[in-house]
Amino acid sequence: MTGPDPLERTPLTFLLGMAFQLVLTEFVAELDAIGYHDLRPIHGLVFQLLQGSGATSTELARQLGVTKQAAGQIVDHLERAGYVERRPYPLGGRRKLVVLTDKGREHMRTAGRVLSEIESRLAAGSEDEGLGVLREELARMIRSLAGDDVPPLRPFW
Repeated sequence: MTGPDPLERTPLTFLLGMAFQLVLTEFVAELDAIGYHDLRPIHGLVFQLLQGSGATSTELARQLGVTKQAAGQIVDHLERAGYVERRPYPLGGRRKLVVLTDKGREHMRTAGRVLSEIESRLAAGSEDEGLGVLREELARMIRSLAGDDVPPLRPFW
C-alpha cells in the first residue's frame, strides 16, 4: 500500500466493529470447517449463558435482548440439533431449565480452542505485547463506559 493508511483516520467505533466482524467471520468459518455448520454466532452467546447450571428461556431472552418467542425458537433449534435439553425447573412449576448436553459442552471446548488459536495467530502478527495492551485498553474503555455494570454481549449485529 502506498501513502497513508486510511484506517488510521477511521473512527474508533468503526475500527472496533470491523475487527469484531473479521474475527467473528474467521471464527465461524473455522467452526464450519470442523463440522459445526448448523451453528451461528447467536448460538455461541446462548452457550455462554447456559454454562454452569443453565437458564430458562425467559432468562435467555432477557440476557440476549430478544423476545421470549425468539429465545424459544433458538432453544428449539439447539434442542433438535442435540446441543441443549430442557429439564424440569428445580423449584417446580411449569418452567423448564435449558442446559447444555455433552454435545453442547464439546462444542464449547472446540470453540474455545478455535478462538484461542485465532488470538494466537493475531498475537504472532502484532508487536511485542500488542494484544495484551489492546486487551487492557479495551477493558479500561469498557469499564469507563459501564463501570461495574458490564453488559452481556448481545446480538446487535
